[in-house]
Amino acid sequence: MKLSSIIYKALLLAGTVTMFFSCTKLDQNVYSVVPNQNFWNTPEQIAAGIAPAYASLVNIPDGDYHDLAEIPGDDMIVPARGADWLADGQWIQLWQHTWTATTAQVQDCWSALYGGIGQINFILSVVNNLDPAPANINNINAELKTLRALYYYWAMDLYGNIPLVTSFETDASTLTNSSRKDVYNFIDSEINNSLPYLSTDVSKATYGRITKYAAFCTLAKLYLNAQTYTGTPQWAKTVQMCDSVIASGKYSLEPNYFDNFSVHNEGSHENIFVVPFDNVNIGGNNWGMETLHYQNDANYAMPGGAWNGYCTNAEFYSLYDTSSVYTAKGDNVYRTYNDERAGQFIIGQQYKEQVTYPPNVNMLSYSSDPNLKLKDLQTNLDLSFYADFDKISSPDGTFRLAGLRNIKYFPEAGVNVSQSNDMVIYRLADVYLMRAEASLRNGTASATDLDYVNAVRERAYSGDASHDWKMSDLTLTNIYDERGRELAWENFRRQDAIRFGTFGDARKPQKTKDADDHWQIFPIPENQHTANQNLKQNPGYPPF
Repeated sequence: MKLSSIIYKALLLAGTVTMFFSCTKLDQNVYSVVPNQNFWNTPEQIAAGIAPAYASLVNIPDGDYHDLAEIPGDDMIVPARGADWLADGQWIQLWQHTWTATTAQVQDCWSALYGGIGQINFILSVVNNLDPAPANINNINAELKTLRALYYYWAMDLYGNIPLVTSFETDASTLTNSSRKDVYNFIDSEINNSLPYLSTDVSKATYGRITKYAAFCTLAKLYLNAQTYTGTPQWAKTVQMCDSVIASGKYSLEPNYFDNFSVHNEGSHENIFVVPFDNVNIGGNNWGMETLHYQNDANYAMPGGAWNGYCTNAEFYSLYDTSSVYTAKGDNVYRTYNDERAGQFIIGQQYKEQVTYPPNVNMLSYSSDPNLKLKDLQTNLDLSFYADFDKISSPDGTFRLAGLRNIKYFPEAGVNVSQSNDMVIYRLADVYLMRAEASLRNGTASATDLDYVNAVRERAYSGDASHDWKMSDLTLTNIYDERGRELAWENFRRQDAIRFGTFGDARKPQKTKDADDHWQIFPIPENQHTANQNLKQNPGYPPF
């Protein structure tokens, strides 16, 4: 079993309890279901009572949040291959920065985030009205409020000026936008006030739940981007929060990069906060389906075929060291990447031979046996992925093969949808890189920061220190590129691009330079204004 029986059962319970606790939109009524006064007494009961607060997290690492956090950056693109993935044009809008207040992901992500907030507000109203109060009420409140602050952090990062609602009794029709700075201050205060009561336990009992270290990571992200959010940088505070995680000694880099994302990644010592997924009970991780081609079922054991969607282009792929060691075995040549991380993208001809884990070693890259070649069954073209393409939409048969597919979360054999890989929110490698960046921006970069970056790089090169940086290599440009290599598709690239000043740049394919900076936050969704006309639109977008 992936989790302790207590937490695992509680998280599964969230799927059924959510129907009572859900508040998916600010305008939606929620009807109280007050549990027995004696319910919140045992660890099992407390875990079950809290579990629905976590239910909306399944929409974050591989849902509408993922689309907004990645596609507007430079590392993920969803081309329209004929009618496939054309939809209403929203995927193209996200890449080209032409989204509107009615773009599907803009509306649906808001609902997912406020769904989590609404669930937490309801649970807080229940547990804080119990008489007598649970003995650990302070701990319960701290966990729930920190999780709510995380939802608010994501919402503030994406939408800027958003409503703050902290009470289940609030009349949604009276809400107005709070400024981004005010929301920032609320998040900062909520988490810091909760820190003394958050668990420092790192075990199966707290797996997938908010701990003090997840809180430190949220604050580190908040402070790392403080200049974007408030106009005032907080580099020293970023370093402090990163040090609070590192000094705990609770986490260490996994020897193999991909073990953080594998089907059985619950054993990772690097992952700090994850969203658990389970093929049978907790759906939502559709990573392999979204990126692989329909005929990749043959070499990734996906019985129903994939959806041929998300990919990466040549410009981003060029950040990687793709040098490799090649080994001939009979008719075949196998490739082992020097930088493990380059193996997350599959490129070139695909073959019928089953791909084995991890994808950085022994990848079949060439075969002289023509019977091994996979083909696109619709066009009969060789199934060969290419990185360099200059269109965002095309009906051409060859365009079905455009873009490199990402298998960071290695496909689960025999699974069609809903892989069991738990999806990562925070991990130690990111903490190391945040610490180095903040120190550099603060003018306090030291050998310690260099050591942290080199620890990440040495792991990437399977322990080979010959690729270590010198102090002169510790530059913002190099850190930005290293973050790209290490954290591709982990929901930080849009945020990083804004912080490093590249977000509005022109890029291939067919993305022109942004005329101004209003694209750095998304519009308030139109359906939310329809429900509550007190909400005002963000600057730069057509007013309601």
